[in-house]
Amino acid sequence: MNLFSSYRLGPTELANRVVMAPMTRSRAPSALPNALMREYYTQRASAGLIITEGIAPSPNALGYARIPGLFTPEQVDGWRAITRSVHEAGGRIFAQLMHVGRIAHPHNLPANARILAPSSVRPEGTMYTDQAGLQPYPSPEAMSEADLRATRDELVQAARNAIAAGFDGVEFHGANGYLLEQFLHPHTNRREDAYGGSAENRARFVVEVVRAVSEAIGAERVAIRLSPYSTYNDLPAHEGVQEQYTVLARELRGLVYVHLIASVEKGFTATADAIRRSFGGPIILNGGFTRDRAQAALDAGRADLIAFGRPFIANPDLVARMKGDAELAAPDFQRLYTPGAEGYVDYPALG
Repeated sequence: MNLFSSYRLGPTELANRVVMAPMTRSRAPSALPNALMREYYTQRASAGLIITEGIAPSPNALGYARIPGLFTPEQVDGWRAITRSVHEAGGRIFAQLMHVGRIAHPHNLPANARILAPSSVRPEGTMYTDQAGLQPYPSPEAMSEADLRATRDELVQAARNAIAAGFDGVEFHGANGYLLEQFLHPHTNRREDAYGGSAENRARFVVEVVRAVSEAIGAERVAIRLSPYSTYNDLPAHEGVQEQYTVLARELRGLVYVHLIASVEKGFTATADAIRRSFGGPIILNGGFTRDRAQAALDAGRADLIAFGRPFIANPDLVARMKGDAELAAPDFQRLYTPGAEGYVDYPALG
């Protein structure tokens, strides 16, 4: 399996096995995808697959400043212009649907939106807001059964909207401490009903979501991102990680891929292998890869595709640079999340 060889992912033919990982870039004022974003994604269309930044499926899901949504007709139209441009440039693109759950602040949410989570466990730390700078996280509301149903329905509708907007598929953000991982983690899921307690119960909401979406748009267009052992967004280390993700992976069979964020935790390799066996489908691996390390992971059978994050920020032509063993440009870290074109679409391609 050569990193630069083509690959068939469900119904989607990819030009190579290089995936552009999802990265928040905060360039969507009023949660609207726009022409600047269209330029950004089109510049990077030589990736075999682009996975977008996290897209909010509902007002409750926004959380951060200036992240885009996919729950209004205007947002669907904005994304349609982006997917059309990427496709015209020869690329393929999945929408990453991200509900942040408890990782949110009212300043970053529209009026009447609510901060929801499996249980009312306040995150430690602060979140940036445009209005008041860094602010402490508030306590979230524990989700009622009605909230569970409503949130699941919102995710299904957002997936339908993604297909209507021309995306090749959707990836659910089940990693990095956001809502779906909050259900999987015993620190954030302290429920005593059918959605809490055992590994099977903690996986229940995630499984219900992916099954409902698979029925709506087809499992061959549905994927999920997971981060076993992640402590991001105030998730402490805990026991039973391999059991939790093996249980979940069995229930994910039939999805088009599972996207794993690699960890330096000593148990990660064994857990990733268990997920691969239990899931039985394509695996995307992400986490600090170079070209040579990516090829080694493919050769070892650890993954079918490799996702690159930061290298794509400053290298819109990353695939060509890696093919030619060219030097990679470094990103402007001061402008990762600032509004405007600087540090976003002003990185030149080689030549």
